[in-house]
Amino acid sequence: MGDAVDLILSQWQRERPDVDVWPMGIIGRVSRLSRVLDRELREFFAAQGLERWEFDVLATLRRSGSPYELTAGSLNRAAMVTSGAITNRIDRLAAKGLVERLPDEEDRRSIRVRLTAQGLAKIDELVGPHVENEARLLAELGPRERDQLAGLLRGLLESLGDTSQE
Repeated sequence: MGDAVDLILSQWQRERPDVDVWPMGIIGRVSRLSRVLDRELREFFAAQGLERWEFDVLATLRRSGSPYELTAGSLNRAAMVTSGAITNRIDRLAAKGLVERLPDEEDRRSIRVRLTAQGLAKIDELVGPHVENEARLLAELGPRERDQLAGLLRGLLESLGDTSQE
């Protein structure tokens, strides 16, 4: 039994046997897996009344530690979106009462974004079920396979320049 990518590879093999299409197998599967996981996570967060990006911002603030605040620039780097997009996201989360804006005491030109009590409660309520959902999505993999896959993906990301910002 094969997956959809196997069919694509066999079609290329038939039509262009002179081209070694092995990269399509990996890139195609990673791309398809990304779409499947995005769909699953979107559905999970929608059932919780959130967008995936909203969870990401709340989680970024929560894991930053008390007082659960970061500069807008730090959030922007973590989210890998434009400054306009992060401003829009902060606006939307503030309108829901999940974050608040505060002046940055060290740099008056900047603002800090902090979880409100409601935002802290929301992220603390969701992080456990979110991790359980992700574990469900990865249940096919055993502990050794999970470690191996994580290491391979980490190495590939590092080789492409996606390393820790800190």
